[in-house]
Amino acid sequence: MATVKENLQRATELQHSDSPRLDLEVLLCHLLGKSRAWLYTWPEHQLDAGLQAQFEQLLERRIAGEPVAHLTGSREFWSLPLKVNRSTLIPRPDTEVLVEVVLALCPQEKLALLDLGTGTGAIALALASEKPGWSITAVDKMPAAVALAQENRDRLGFDHVSVLQSDWFSALDTQRFDVIVSNPPYIDTQDPHLREGDVRFEPRSALVAEEQGLADIRRIAADARTFLAANGLLLVEHGWEQGKAVRGIFTEAGYDEVETRLDYAGRERVTLGRYRRP
Repeated sequence: MATVKENLQRATELQHSDSPRLDLEVLLCHLLGKSRAWLYTWPEHQLDAGLQAQFEQLLERRIAGEPVAHLTGSREFWSLPLKVNRSTLIPRPDTEVLVEVVLALCPQEKLALLDLGTGTGAIALALASEKPGWSITAVDKMPAAVALAQENRDRLGFDHVSVLQSDWFSALDTQRFDVIVSNPPYIDTQDPHLREGDVRFEPRSALVAEEQGLADIRRIAADARTFLAANGLLLVEHGWEQGKAVRGIFTEAGYDEVETRLDYAGRERVTLGRYRRP
């Protein structure tokens, strides 16, 4: 058995983590059902034998590289506690940039929005938390991801979000949307980073795309034109080196006002365009 302080001092064992101390804080908060502030208020609190054994198991899995979000089964996004599992991507902080851009460009209280490849439902549910009057549809190809997004929606109580199984637009009929958003797969199939960090534990289908990571973005830009209302907006998240290429895809597909917004590190992350229906 060990105290909270002694367990936190084992952060040195997480040599491959970018935030070893925070990782252990999150794991201890998860086990103890306490806040991070509590950990520092009661550093001499001793874990009983059962909790210490659980901590050792979680630490061993984290040392092996398993994401903290998978160990705890949850990840906060836009201040929303989302359930996560191996069926889809773990929400990243940079994706909040996409949410911020949508909210800045769309102050109206009524509109129809489509979230393509919703995964945990992070983007759709973040927007739903800010805009209770919006009609939001979230789709994903994978049944397990659909079930996860539905569970997160139900737990948060956002009944103005519909979650459907759909391979991009395949399950949609003739509905038109004022805004379409997506965080699609955009990593090149040969990217060496696929063998590093958390992505090793996430489904490749949610990460990689052909054509140097641009195939799905190209398809979305082309097909979204059928489903966008007049002057509708399309916004996609992409890799930080793909801004120029994505702007070219949008322009070639006939979008106007094409621009790219930066993430919190000042890198190109979200490209948007407006489709003025002929």
